[in-house]
Amino acid sequence: MALCGRGWARCARGLRLGALSRPGPCGTRGVRGSNPFTRQQEEEWRRRNRSAVGYIAAAAVGMVGLSYAAVPLYRLYCQATGLGGTTAAGGGAERIERMEPVRDRLIRVTFNADTHASIQWNFKPQQSEIYVVPGETALAFYKAKNPTDKPIIGISTYNVVPFEAGQYFNKIQCFCFEEQRLNPQEEVDMPVFFYIDPEFAEDPKMAKVDLITLSYTFFEAKEGQKLPLPGYQ
Repeated sequence: MALCGRGWARCARGLRLGALSRPGPCGTRGVRGSNPFTRQQEEEWRRRNRSAVGYIAAAAVGMVGLSYAAVPLYRLYCQATGLGGTTAAGGGAERIERMEPVRDRLIRVTFNADTHASIQWNFKPQQSEIYVVPGETALAFYKAKNPTDKPIIGISTYNVVPFEAGQYFNKIQCFCFEEQRLNPQEEVDMPVFFYIDPEFAEDPKMAKVDLITLSYTFFEAKEGQKLPLPGYQ
């Protein structure tokens, strides 16, 4: 008691200042706030925490941006590569005017229409087939109707079978990858203006291809909707 009594003032001051690091005569343990290594570690932890928060925030912003850009990026990538039978984007007006039809390669183009379970639309092609030759433009139509009592926004994907022919199937105008809003009981015609590239006739892999199927599938457009890879729905 005498030892503790004599050191009590020093113990109390040490606890208030946080300067004790080893047990004193009274058996108390303090925190050395003046330790330079402790301060350096604390500053390093704070710096790392700020960096981690910054990385997480940047990643979140990036994910939001990618979600908004998903459809146009998806469309451009598929059109550039012909992935899964995706058709190519049509060339300019000058290229189309210069095309020479390959009259000795008659091709039958058939049309297919599907709707995903997420959308309550009636969707069908207005013609079952047409005949074209490479280098010749053609126009086809689909019809969509919303038979419900509420507005519905749809978005479609497309592909071509056989898949290898997709790189030669060029769309000048179509309704794919664009949101289509139909009011209750509304019915619309959807045109597809296209041509088959004349180089189709020069590709040895296309030598035995005389039938091409163009297929569209409509989904209900919703936030965060992920469209399937073309050709693999």
